[in-house]
Amino acid sequence: MSLTATVSEVQKTKLQNGLTIVSEKIPTYRSVAIGVWIKAGSRYESHLQKGLAHFIEHMVFKGTKSRTALEIASLLEKYGGQLNAFTGKEETCFYLHTIDSHLDEGVEILADMVCNPSFIENDIKLERQVVLEEISAVYDAPEEYIFDLFQEKIFADQPMGYPILGDRESVKKFNRNSVKEFWKEYYQPSNIILSVTGNVDHNTLTDMAEKYFVFDSETSIKSCEKASPLERNFFVLNRPVAQTHICMGNKSASYYDENRYDFMAISTYLGEGLSSRLFQVLREKYGYAYSVYSFLDFYMDTGVLGFYIGTDPSNKNKAMEVLFAEFEKFRARMPEQEVINMIKDQLIGRFLLSLESTYKRMVRLAKNEMYFGKYIDSEAVINSIEKISAQSVFNAAQTFFDRDKFTTVVITPGKN
Repeated sequence: MSLTATVSEVQKTKLQNGLTIVSEKIPTYRSVAIGVWIKAGSRYESHLQKGLAHFIEHMVFKGTKSRTALEIASLLEKYGGQLNAFTGKEETCFYLHTIDSHLDEGVEILADMVCNPSFIENDIKLERQVVLEEISAVYDAPEEYIFDLFQEKIFADQPMGYPILGDRESVKKFNRNSVKEFWKEYYQPSNIILSVTGNVDHNTLTDMAEKYFVFDSETSIKSCEKASPLERNFFVLNRPVAQTHICMGNKSASYYDENRYDFMAISTYLGEGLSSRLFQVLREKYGYAYSVYSFLDFYMDTGVLGFYIGTDPSNKNKAMEVLFAEFEKFRARMPEQEVINMIKDQLIGRFLLSLESTYKRMVRLAKNEMYFGKYIDSEAVINSIEKISAQSVFNAAQTFFDRDKFTTVVITPGKN
């Protein structure tokens, strides 16, 4: 397959204070996506800190020593910029999408937010209530809550299983001391990546970073606990819901496992898109579900491939049997080359389309640096996808589709 992606120039600099800068210059764009990545997410928390990484993400938006929350939002949005953030299992990211002529303002404000948050006690008290409402909203949405339950059950009491939002008990206890302690420990230059894509000059960006990312001091950074998914766990939660929600999965691959592309192929074929096998069978053939799809998560030392289905309670057993029957078919017979070629075309097409977005390129640039310490160009990614074979997918399926090793979580009507 001969394909051409947008021409770009990738550069990397590590400042004397330890902060890493990666940029991808795309001169034909008029926008820039700026991301400040902290290598700390929910898996870096202790039992008493559940939800603290996410809570700090909220608090950083509440103002700095020199700006109020409204001033931060107004300064960025008046130019049409979009400011947001997210917390994951292994990272927290603050990002901005704006036009190239306002790169300096964007970098300066993001640096101010990350380096100089005010952490006022009254703001913490107010934000605790906001996050508690966010937790309640997830709990009231079984199609969302089931994923928290699934992570909790597949990782048991390990930090990898903690809900990113935390729980009500832990969030209620957050105060200025606990917030500032976690921030001081992980929001350090050697633990931060500044990733920028779009019409950006790397040397100019480096000068901005040296000027604006100023830290008081640096201490040692704690590593996270190694994750180990359980084999076999089954959990049912009865609640007053109309549908039965089913989430099941097993250990897949980490970012560093060579067969991670094989798991991408399995996920694509079985549960991604209208043409996927599970969608065609469970929805189009039997009418057992409206929503049915797969999800695939890679981490530094493990990974999870899972499947979700929402179905009528009267069909839940039949739907689960169809799921496992499809898994067994996939495990029992090597896929035809025509199917493998179709999957590879899908993966390559999806990857190339993602390169049209400065935001997605910024995320890819940062994750390349975070996990591999180097940039992996488009050609290398496409070559890895092209190496997927019927045999390699079949081999991955042998260890994955073992019914006795699956973790399954069900939320279904009834009294708990």
